[in-house]
Amino acid sequence: MARVLLALAASLVALAWPASCQRLPVVAPVTKDPATSLYTLPFHDGANLVVDIAGPLVWSTCQRGHLPAELPCKSPTCRLANSYHDWHDDDKACTAYPYNPVTGACAAGSLVHARFVANTTDGRNPVSQVNVRALAACAPRKLLASLPGGSTGVAGLAGSGLALPAQLASTQNVAKKFLLCLPRGGTDGDGVAIFGGGPLHFWADPWTDYTQSMDYTPLLSKQGQGSPAHYISVKSISMENSRVPVSERVLATGGVMLSTRQPYALLRRDVYRPFVDAFVKALAAQAAPGGSVARAARPVAPFELCYDAQTLGNTRFGYWVPSVTLALDGGRDWRMTGVNSMVDVEPGTACLAFVEMKGVRAGDGGAPAVIVGGVQMENIWMEFDMEKKRLGLRSMPYYMQCSHFNFTPSA
Repeated sequence: MARVLLALAASLVALAWPASCQRLPVVAPVTKDPATSLYTLPFHDGANLVVDIAGPLVWSTCQRGHLPAELPCKSPTCRLANSYHDWHDDDKACTAYPYNPVTGACAAGSLVHARFVANTTDGRNPVSQVNVRALAACAPRKLLASLPGGSTGVAGLAGSGLALPAQLASTQNVAKKFLLCLPRGGTDGDGVAIFGGGPLHFWADPWTDYTQSMDYTPLLSKQGQGSPAHYISVKSISMENSRVPVSERVLATGGVMLSTRQPYALLRRDVYRPFVDAFVKALAAQAAPGGSVARAARPVAPFELCYDAQTLGNTRFGYWVPSVTLALDGGRDWRMTGVNSMVDVEPGTACLAFVEMKGVRAGDGGAPAVIVGGVQMENIWMEFDMEKKRLGLRSMPYYMQCSHFNFTPSA
């Protein structure tokens, strides 16, 4: 009998511990800053890093506990640190150039060994605390201008070699991908970032792995063109099932970029004008005969289309406005209802959270056709898989928030 139990125990251990010995994913809470609408994750000693899914580096203001990474300028790591900056191969110590995603400012800084304190997760609960090592650029305090209070730098989550996902994949032996659920803020609680992938379980449904029901579309890279950001291919845009008159060629010129730097979506002029015209037309058409019509309100910068919120119907999915659908490469759709397309800007006024790009000409291929902003990505599970070069999307029912998947211990 003892031998049977021992054999059974050994088989269970073998099932629970894969041959690859790949470690558990690393989980961190994501918080929305109400003043800037930017998102942060914890770094150390109560400080935070701003989440930048287009950022190629991790950087922080210089700290006492950071050990210098004495890398020569000719080293491969130094090349990675300067992939998106003019770089000169010489015999000096390596210098990186951290970048502020809000102001656009950059500064020279040395590379240091930094450390995060996070937790591993089995997809249901936190398992153990882990010290995560990362190579970061040491930046002057002036580079923190316009970032959320309490933040000390930026966590770049792009597909580049020194972004946080790639570093965690190397040091923690996890997959080179991450799951991200951006919070709406307020009473909805925190969001979640999971580095290394799933499984992903809802607290009230511990048996279903939500990563198994995602819609996937190719995740594109323009690193060869000097951009570390994540892009997707959009074939068309529809407004309440009616196609917006913007061709696939126009959308492909510059592409569609994903960004947490921008609170709202930015559209190039040749996309924006047809888009807002289609929205106005669809909003007028959805009013029942003899029913109330959405009443326009004074525009509030930077928005053009604003409305009296009391004249907009309210549903479980946000304001009752025309849904916006992006037809993605691969045959999948990304549908945005009022909760991801409208934003309250002041008491009684709600605005369409799509803004025209400034300083960019129509058809300028040097700029994205569309930049999908933070509001559009909130309360949606997104899987950035850099190994398989694909983006997974999983919308959640109205009664679920990112915080229902927050496996990190309460403070």
